Amino acid sequence: MVRWAAWSGWTMAAGSLLAAVGADAATAKREAFGQLPDGTAIEAVVLSGSNGVSARVMTLGATLQSLNVPGRDGKVADITLGYDDAASYVTKPNFWGQTVGRYANRIRGGKFALDGKNYQLPLNDKTNSLHGGTKGFDKVIWKITEVKSGPRASVTMVMTSPAGDQGYPGTLQVTATYSLDDAGSLTIDLGAKTDAPTIVNLTNHALFDMAGEGSVGGIYAQKLTIPAKRYTPVDPTLIPTGELKPVAGTVFDFTQGRIVGEGVRDGRDPQIVIGRGYDHNFALDKGATKEPQLAARLEDPVSGRVLEVLTTEPGVQFYSGNFLDGSLIGKSGHVYRMGDGIALEPQKFPDTPNQPAFGSARVDPGKPYHHIMVFRVSTAR
Repeated sequence: MVRWAAWSGWTMAAGSLLAAVGADAATAKREAFGQLPDGTAIEAVVLSGSNGVSARVMTLGATLQSLNVPGRDGKVADITLGYDDAASYVTKPNFWGQTVGRYANRIRGGKFALDGKNYQLPLNDKTNSLHGGTKGFDKVIWKITEVKSGPRASVTMVMTSPAGDQGYPGTLQVTATYSLDDAGSLTIDLGAKTDAPTIVNLTNHALFDMAGEGSVGGIYAQKLTIPAKRYTPVDPTLIPTGELKPVAGTVFDFTQGRIVGEGVRDGRDPQIVIGRGYDHNFALDKGATKEPQLAARLEDPVSGRVLEVLTTEPGVQFYSGNFLDGSLIGKSGHVYRMGDGIALEPQKFPDTPNQPAFGSARVDPGKPYHHIMVFRVSTAR
């Protein structure tokens, strides 16, 4: 298991808080969760806290398969979209809770250059490469290396992406640790080491409905806050134009919180037309940080369920479920349609390898990649 020094201060502080409230009851339970068509077993680990919050993490795609959260009335609901069985994740794939990489989001034309050499990735999003290609990390069986109960119940999974995988250079050793505490924080610690220069951008692609997946009203009446004064407009293929545009005075201004449905159908904004709603990266005011800071807050006013997303990365992609078209049947037989879930994906900016003004996604030997993200749930009274 990889130990990350940058995470130690944050975990020590969290541990002190948990000790103060006497929290030591979080549990981790390993269980079977189906198999691939070739018979390869898929496992899951259920992390449970004493406050009623629980998460199931699946080895296929290092996937957050469920996140169960109580509302103000005490009723527990799964707030993530997905399937009830492992087979459906294979036969009807979608990005629902998986760990995505090597490069989350889009790369223009599937092309990038590194040290004077050009690389070509699969074009699995029309003219672009999306979420690592045709067989990204979301479609790989990860290996469980550690399962722990205690103040922070956790599961650690690893996988190896060989040099040339989906066109990317360098052999990448990847680690994903999910940990749940009794305060309602599900932390996802993502790390990667390479033996040659490459690019890396890892995130989790959960789609959330704080009223409970499959709810009648979907996410349009829920309130979203994003502490970002700028966002990255996109061209018709959803690749950033390179501009960092102020959100002030537009339907992209979530700095004070706004109801999602207020802007998602506003055809007066050409960016909403291009994305069929929101499918945009927000440049967080905090930038990249050593410890996780707030990237988004989503609240359902009826149930009172609140999700706060924290990250060490400089951006967050907000996707309002625009391409859900009723063709996929998810948990409990629910037909997922447009607006039935929100993705809030902490990340580096899309197409960063081709846009130097956005920073760098480069990872070198001896300089590992590290991203800490947190899904922190609570109840508004």
